[in-house]
Amino acid sequence: MKLEFKGAAREVTGSKHHITTAKGLKILLDCGMYQGKGLETDAMNRDLGFDPREIDYVILSHAHIDHSGLIPYIYKNGFNGTVICTPATRDLCSIMLADAGRIQESDTITFNKKRESQGLEKVEPIYTMQDAQACMGCFISVPYHRPFNIEGEVTVEFFDAGHILGSAMVYLEIKEGRRRIKLGFTGDIGRYDKRILKDPEPFPQVDYLIMESTYGDRLHTNLDMAEQELLMAVLDTCTKKKGKLIIPSFAIGRAQEIIYALDRLRSKGLLPDIDVFVDSPLSVNATNIMRMHSECFNEEILDYMKKDPDPFGFDRLQYIQSVEASKALNVRNKTCIIISASGMMEAGRVKHHLANNIDNPKTTILCVGYCEPTTLGAKIMRGDTTVSIFGRPYKVRADVRRIDSLSGHGDYDEMIRYISCQEKRRLKKIFLVHGEAETQEHFRDTLNKRGFKRVEIPEHNDVVEL
Repeated sequence: MKLEFKGAAREVTGSKHHITTAKGLKILLDCGMYQGKGLETDAMNRDLGFDPREIDYVILSHAHIDHSGLIPYIYKNGFNGTVICTPATRDLCSIMLADAGRIQESDTITFNKKRESQGLEKVEPIYTMQDAQACMGCFISVPYHRPFNIEGEVTVEFFDAGHILGSAMVYLEIKEGRRRIKLGFTGDIGRYDKRILKDPEPFPQVDYLIMESTYGDRLHTNLDMAEQELLMAVLDTCTKKKGKLIIPSFAIGRAQEIIYALDRLRSKGLLPDIDVFVDSPLSVNATNIMRMHSECFNEEILDYMKKDPDPFGFDRLQYIQSVEASKALNVRNKTCIIISASGMMEAGRVKHHLANNIDNPKTTILCVGYCEPTTLGAKIMRGDTTVSIFGRPYKVRADVRRIDSLSGHGDYDEMIRYISCQEKRRLKKIFLVHGEAETQEHFRDTLNKRGFKRVEIPEHNDVVEL
C-alpha cells in the first residue's frame, strides 16, 4: 500500500493524503483547500498533484474548508466517486462549500477587474457555488462507530474527534493479501472538557497514525478562564470605554462557543444590557445545523438545555443575514458586540467591521483562535501598528486581546493524552501533518520524550510504502 502526502505537509492548511491500495483502489483522506498565502494560494489549490478522475473515494474527517474545501474542485475536474463522512459533517458541508463557491466567484470578479485594467486575460474561479451544490450528490453519511465496507478491501469507521460538530478520527482496516494494515487519521484533535461537544474518544490500535500537530509547541490556558476573559473584554470595552467589541470568529464551532458563553453570562445576570450581533450568514446557518445535532453534545450543555432550551439565543442577541443590516452596524454609534467571520480576518464581513473600527481606541478586537502567520489576523495579533485592509493602510489604534483557551485544537498535552489509547510498541510509525515545520519538530521531540519513538515529519509529495 502506498501513502502520499499531497497537502498539510509542514503546512497548517490543505489537508490531503492519498492512498493507493495493492489492488489499485485510490482513496483520498480529506480534500482541503490551502488558505492564507495570498496570491500563492490560488496556484497551490489548482495544482492537486493527482488526477481527480482516478479517485474512487474521499474520506472526510470534518467540514472545515482546509479539510473539505477542494471537493467541489475535484468534482468539477472529473471526480465521480463517493465522499464518506459523518451526518453532521455532510450537513455542514452543504452550507460551507456553497459559501466557499460564492466567495470564489466574488473574489474572481474583483480580481478580473484589476487584470482587465492591466490588459491581462480573465481567470476562472477555482469553482462556483453551482459546483459546490452539485458535488453534494457524491456524499454519503455514516454515523460514528458503524463500520463501512469499501469494495471488500477497506473498512472505514469514524470515532468522535471532539474538534467541531461531526468531526471524526478515521480508522481504516485495509486488506492486502493475508495482511491487515490498520491506519489511523486523526483529522483535527479537539480539546477535553469543552462546553458543548463531547471529548475526543479513544480509537482502536493502529499500525500507522497520521496525526495533526497544529499546537504541538504550546499549552492552552484553562477553558474555565475563557468565560471570565470574555466577560472582562465585554466590561472593559462596552461598559468602560463605550466602544465596540469585535470578535472575528470561524463560523463553525468557535462562533457557537462564544454565543453559548454569552448566553451563560446572560443567564447568570453578568452580561451588561447591550446588543450582541452575529453578523455572518454562514454562522447563522451553522448554528441552526448545530441545533439539529444534539447527539454530538456533552452532558453539561444537555443539562443546561433543560433550563434554557436554546443555548444559542437570548433576548439581546440578533442574527444578521442581510447586507443592509450588516452595513448599518458600521455606522452604528452605540456600544455593542459583533461576532463575525472569518476567524483569520482574511475574508467575510468582519473585514468591513475592522476597516471601520480598527483605528478607534474605543474598539477592542478579541482574537479567539489560530491565525496562519501570513494572514491579516496574525498581523493584528502580533502587534503590527499598520495593516492593509482592502488594499488600504489602516492604523491599529484598537485594543487587541486574545483568548487562546477557546481554540478547537488540542495543545500538545491534550494530543498526547488523545493517543494514549495506543500501545507504543505496536505503533510502527506516526506521521505528523497539519502544522508549521518548527512546531512539528518541537512536537516530535516531545513525543519522543513521552515514549513515542518512531515519528516522522513528511514533506509535500513524500511517498511511503506501508
